[in-house]
Amino acid sequence: MPTAPDPTLVAHIASSTGLSPAEAARVVEDVLAFHAEPVDDYVRRRHAHLKTYGAKNAEIFARIAEELADRVVAAPPLTERQLRRIVYG
Repeated sequence: MPTAPDPTLVAHIASSTGLSPAEAARVVEDVLAFHAEPVDDYVRRRHAHLKTYGAKNAEIFARIAEELADRVVAAPPLTERQLRRIVYG
């Protein structure tokens, strides 16, 4: 990830939201960091989160597969078995 966010993007966010340039830069950095999360980490985090609320694995893995397809940088299609291997090793 670059050391500083794109200044043109920061200026656009600042002007369109009323945030200061420093606040806009922090928002851009946070969004980039969020989307830089590796697929394995995302799958484990989402699995644990959904398990906390009582979801069952079949539902969880279907939901995670759908979510991955919609990520800004979409992960490759993963089967339920691949998702299970990420979570359980």
